[in-house]
Amino acid sequence: MKEFYDAMAMKRALTRITYEIVESNKGTQDLVLVGIKTRGVYLARRIADQLQKLENVQVPVGELDVTNYRDDRRPTVSNEDLKLGADINDQRVVLVDDVFFTGRTIRAALDAIMDQGRPQRVQVAVLVDRGHRELPIRPDFVGKNIPTSMQERVKVNVSEIDGQDSVVLIKQNEMARA
Repeated sequence: MKEFYDAMAMKRALTRITYEIVESNKGTQDLVLVGIKTRGVYLARRIADQLQKLENVQVPVGELDVTNYRDDRRPTVSNEDLKLGADINDQRVVLVDDVFFTGRTIRAALDAIMDQGRPQRVQVAVLVDRGHRELPIRPDFVGKNIPTSMQERVKVNVSEIDGQDSVVLIKQNEMARA
């Protein structure tokens, strides 16, 4: 197991992503953050806290569960899945997730967002981009690019769930022991 980010490095990466979001959107007007469950929600809240400190504005944070939108399972989508907690019509939506891998989670999130409304623009912010695209989707804001093999997994730990902040790379033989 190799640690790429400790708590301080993670905080710096989220701060940099926050500044990039403000710069790219020329401020925070009409901005909505949507965290993809589970860890993306906590990262989105942290970015919102940074925006509060930086721009003195409260940016809405929604939560999105994309489970029923994934292309590897197709159960019926219920109204419960579509509760973002924020109006996205004519807003600039930033989808926030912990790890970007094949692009399929973001594709599912885009489907869910479009079922909820019509945003002005959708951007993607991720803490880690590990490569291995299967779809022509890429994040707009990236904390760190970590090239990986298919026998490795990137694990993002957030203090709200895991008791600490870190990003670690786990090899397949280590995954069996974990």
